[in-house]
Parts: sequence; C-alpha cells; structure tokens
Amino acid sequence: MVVASSEGWSRPSPNPLTAPTNSASVWREDVFEASVSERSEELVDDLAQQVEDRYGGVAAFNVNRYGTSTWTAPWWVAREDVAFDDCQDRGDVPEGVYDGLEHFAEVPIPALAVPSPGSDGQLTVYSPSSDQLWEFWKARRDEDGWSACWGGRIDDASTSEGWFDGAAGASAAGLAVSAGAVTADEARSGDVAHALSLAIPDVAEAPQLSWPAQRTDGRDPDDEAIPMGQRFRLDPDVDVDSLDLHPVAEAVAVAAQRYGFIVTDSSGAVSVSADTGQEAVSGPDEVDPWREILDGTPSYAVLEDFPWDRLEALPRDWGQPEG
Repeated sequence: MVVASSEGWSRPSPNPLTAPTNSASVWREDVFEASVSERSEELVDDLAQQVEDRYGGVAAFNVNRYGTSTWTAPWWVAREDVAFDDCQDRGDVPEGVYDGLEHFAEVPIPALAVPSPGSDGQLTVYSPSSDQLWEFWKARRDEDGWSACWGGRIDDASTSEGWFDGAAGASAAGLAVSAGAVTADEARSGDVAHALSLAIPDVAEAPQLSWPAQRTDGRDPDDEAIPMGQRFRLDPDVDVDSLDLHPVAEAVAVAAQRYGFIVTDSSGAVSVSADTGQEAVSGPDEVDPWREILDGTPSYAVLEDFPWDRLEALPRDWGQPEG
C-alpha cells in the first residue's frame, strides 16, 4: 500500500499484520522446519485434486476482481459509520457492528477508495495514525455513503495476531484478507515475506477448524475434508529455480516454502489472493501496477505448472499457543 502525507505520496509501506516487526502475527510464522501432519499425503492429494478438477487444472491468482482493495487513510480523513447491509437476511443488526466492538463505526475511508470490482466487493482500510485496520465484504458506496454486508476492525494492528474478534472480518475464517494477499510491490520485488491466503472449493463444515481460523463457512460433511485454517507449505526440498514458473508464481513458491498457505475461504476454484492495486491506479501516476508485473500473462495463467502435489500439510492447529 502507498502512504499519503501532507507533502504528497511517499514510498510503499508494509501491511502492519505482516511487517517484520510484528512478531505476534500468525502470518509471519516460519514453517520451513515445521513438523508434517500424519495426514499430509491425504490432505495434499485432496487439494491437488481440487486444483486439477477445475479451470484446466490451474489455480487462480485473484488479482483483477476477487482480490482485496487496500487503502491507507491519512490522519486527516474524516471518519464515518459504514451502514450495515443485511444481504444475508440475518434479520437484525448483529451485536458488535455499532455497539461493543463497533466494527462499522467511525471508519476513515479515503475519498478515492473503491472496493475490489468482483462480487465480493472487498475493501481494506488502514489508518497508520491510530494503528487500526478495517476489512469489509460486499462494500459499496452510493449517494448515502458506504455500506457493507460484513466486516471488522483490528485495533493495534501492528502488534495484532492477524484476525478479527467477535466472528468479524471479510474472510470466512475470520482472518485478515489483506495479510495473506500478494501486493504489487511484493510481486515486483519477488519478496513475499508472509503466509498466503488460500481459498478452496471443498472445506470441512463446522465444527471442523484448524487454528488460526476463528470460524468457517465450509459445507463438506466429510470428517476427513480439509478444515478452514489448515496450513500447507511447499516441500523445502523443491528447487524452485528449476520449476520454470512465471516470476510471480516463483515468488509465491518461495513464500510457500518459508511461510506457507493458510486456508481462509471457500471459493469456486483453488485460488491465491492478491491486492488489486487500485490505490496505485488512483495515485498521481494513475498506472495499474499489475499490467507491468504480469507483462501480458492473464491472471488465470500466472500459477500454471505450480507444484501443488509437492505441498506438505502441517498438523491441525499447528502453532496454537498452549492454554
């Protein structure tokens, strides 16, 4: 994301949930030498088959429509309440939206902000001055202001574990979407120093969960199905340089060896999340960073030949603190 100041635009800043200084974040945990689940082969076979069965056997790199749109709010941005849109027919305003945790209250959304253009309409806002991060699902702005179907706020984001309290947030797992998304700056540099959000079609139904997931929308009744929050990593013995991947996929592979994937959502296809880069498009240069980075490769082809069958599954609840 790009930080705006009274003097203009300055250099990119890291997501506070994945910054090297945030030692508490589950997104920064190194899994390179982690133990492997006794069910690893079974879980990896399941995941690889989910990739193989859809869209020509190539997982999606969700950057154009179904990523998240991340915006940085300077201190002077006016705060406003985001209206609750009951698109899921809950019947009333859920606890914590405007009372208690007040997830939808006093949000500093920049004037140029737009959500991701896909049907998820995801929007992320970070306020460095208050160290607060908001994420909204199905966000939209009309003449009456902003509204969203769901979302949440993380306080003290730079020291946060990386999830939302009170069953809030924009992902089905309650984990921060933006923390696991590949940004344009990361893709350009080839350095993705955090775990990656992974959405898959077949997720185990509740109560099956793996920490750090806080909740699930999984519908697969099979007790052996992949649970929300499951961590995978690329086998550390894989020589990434020899795979002949797209440069962005190579960066994903290197991150997958060091930090791994975390299953955060159910989806129509296996997909890796990215930030849409719309803040840069609205900046002074008005340039889509992904156009240059992908260099003519369609986003749906970025992960072609990614070695999903060489992943390893970590034990359920890996990394969960005791007690």
